[in-house]
Amino acid sequence: MPEPRILVPAAALVFLGLALLIVSGHKFSFDTTLIMLFRDAANPAVPLGPAWFHEAVRDMTALGSFVGLFFMALTATLALWLCGYRHLAIGLVVSLVAAFLASTVLKITIARQRPDIVEHAALTFTASFPSGHAFLSAATLLTIASFVGLASRRTDIARFCMAMAVILTGLIGLSRIYLGVHWPTDVLGGWCLGIVWSGVATAWLGRRMVASDPA
Repeated sequence: MPEPRILVPAAALVFLGLALLIVSGHKFSFDTTLIMLFRDAANPAVPLGPAWFHEAVRDMTALGSFVGLFFMALTATLALWLCGYRHLAIGLVVSLVAAFLASTVLKITIARQRPDIVEHAALTFTASFPSGHAFLSAATLLTIASFVGLASRRTDIARFCMAMAVILTGLIGLSRIYLGVHWPTDVLGGWCLGIVWSGVATAWLGRRMVASDPA
């Protein structure tokens, strides 16, 4: 399903604006406010909700981990390959490997510190901006949805896949804020970069690759 024309450039501008402000040392007051909305006012170390909900959120965030996204991408790639869309499958792999490398380079380059105002409810190993879970889940799921839509050549399937990708990407990003491991601007920046990545991958790789595959 094609991206709205204004969405990709708008997302690019938001990401670049956030990145420049963060590199310059700018602080966002709403970052703290939004994180605290997910915390017990009497004990900020504890996220809101019962224990089962905490576990559900950790399960949701795990879907955006490298392992979770790897198996989603592997399934989509093999499905496209087995259905005869081999160029499209290769294009998907190229796009997602490049996204992982870009995420790593950006985190090292920007080197933003993780939130320190609440106790983290999940382990972290890298810098904060952009959120790898938000960026890579958006890049992976939106690109998979777009490529499946191109392969199906059906608008209803394309829209359904994209809707599911958007919902799942949104929930993964929100889980990172809930767990206290990312500032909201980390997640927003990751979402925006993922939208840009998917849009460019679909336009430059997806459409060219699907044209090389059988109808």
